[in-house]
Amino acid sequence: MAVDLKAKLREVPHKPGVYLMKDRLGSIIYVGKARDLKKRVSSYFMASRKTRADLKTRALIDTIVDFEIHTVRNEAEALLLEGKLIKDYRPRYNVSFRDDKRFLLVKLDPNEPWPRFVLTRLKRDDGSRYFGPFAHSGALRATLSWVNRRFGLRVCRPREPDEVAYKHCNADVIRNCTAPCVGRITREDYMKRVDEACEVLSGKGRREIFDEIELAMGKAAERLDFEKAALLRDVLDNLKKTLNPTRQFTRGRGVPTTVKPTEDLAELGEELGLAGPPRVMECFDISNVSSNHIVASMVRFTEGRPDNQNYRRYRIRTVAGQDDFASMAEVIRRRYARILKENSDAAPDLAESQEDVVEIQRRLAKEGRARIVLPDLVIVDGGKGQLSSAVRELRQLGLHELPVIGLAKQREEVFVPGKSDPIVISHERGALKLLQRIRDEAHRFANGYNELLLRRRMKESALDDCPAVSPKRKQALLAKFGSVARIRKASVGEIAAIPGISEKSAEAILEWLA
Repeated sequence: MAVDLKAKLREVPHKPGVYLMKDRLGSIIYVGKARDLKKRVSSYFMASRKTRADLKTRALIDTIVDFEIHTVRNEAEALLLEGKLIKDYRPRYNVSFRDDKRFLLVKLDPNEPWPRFVLTRLKRDDGSRYFGPFAHSGALRATLSWVNRRFGLRVCRPREPDEVAYKHCNADVIRNCTAPCVGRITREDYMKRVDEACEVLSGKGRREIFDEIELAMGKAAERLDFEKAALLRDVLDNLKKTLNPTRQFTRGRGVPTTVKPTEDLAELGEELGLAGPPRVMECFDISNVSSNHIVASMVRFTEGRPDNQNYRRYRIRTVAGQDDFASMAEVIRRRYARILKENSDAAPDLAESQEDVVEIQRRLAKEGRARIVLPDLVIVDGGKGQLSSAVRELRQLGLHELPVIGLAKQREEVFVPGKSDPIVISHERGALKLLQRIRDEAHRFANGYNELLLRRRMKESALDDCPAVSPKRKQALLAKFGSVARIRKASVGEIAAIPGISEKSAEAILEWLA
């Protein structure tokens, strides 16, 4: 059904938030933030906007058929949510936030002898305290510097600073540090200061701090000390940007979403005629940007959500050139032969069982003896060709009853074995959206692996395969000449002048590079 955009625009509030633009297939193609959602979203549907826009923006506007909004409390929250959603959906028209870079966090390891605050972008389960993420990195750095000075906390890097570290530090001299390295403060008193600083970073008592700085700023202005007043003004501005409350938009917490995994799974089971919702699904994708590295990915969804710990990636070994059908056959064979072997080793008593292979695997999973649980549904990215290759390999492994489908990208049609006509699922239904999510995740994971191998390949050198060149010799050659091209132009004597390389080896290197 066509969306009445004019009626929908009338419902958009004048509030800060994030908007998601969608195409005719319901895919999210752009994520943006706005201080005023009403004004920003409406601008996309004004004729004047399109005529003045560049080619990329015009293409985006022509593709939009629907949109979705999420309101937040302030602009900082909008920025955090925008970055989170772009990383989740990876829309084609977004450039910023598509990489793995994250917003800054502040970390404190209480197990250090003299804990200190450090900046990080990754939160780990390591027993440390984390604050953030923070939307304004410049304001955060300035605030952290102010907090360290206010409470006299160390900023030096040694895990346990001593008198040697103190000799190279002047923070104590200018009264920015309490100098725990030379015993000028007990650990008990130092930890009290750390706790007070943590309360500030967590936002407790921020109003009192703001009032205190505003009062000091007013007194400085009365004394005509405008330089001090301006400094305090900047401190106050940074503190407000950093300490004003913002929600943490992490996976599964605080992110407004229309995804309903339980309902989507039930719908998918009905659409495909399965015995029940496919609680465990595995999806395969082939990535062959070039013939150098043909790779495949397998992503697993459990209960309709990504099961990242069980993602797998493969380098295709037996296929020469770009052949998606043969590549799909190889990765399906490797994956499910591995599952059968692992589970067979775990339950040797079932080796002579007359049960169907799928029934055996289901029973092992129910009894808790399966090392790897067989999925309820296998999805291959592609049409009839990829599906046929997958079905053939599954049947050779005895997995005749394992449900498998193919999802063709062009029209989002679902192909099933034994039927020439595809199943067409409405783009409004959660069943298709669930299939699109797992397919897009498999595509992202495969492309990421291909990019990784490409970066590695770019770092490789023609010297890597030369029999006369060890890693140390390669390093020495490149340090001396700078590039393989210059090595080719060098004489035998110039190469042999490098310690560890004889004239015979030099001749072999030049012959190899010729």
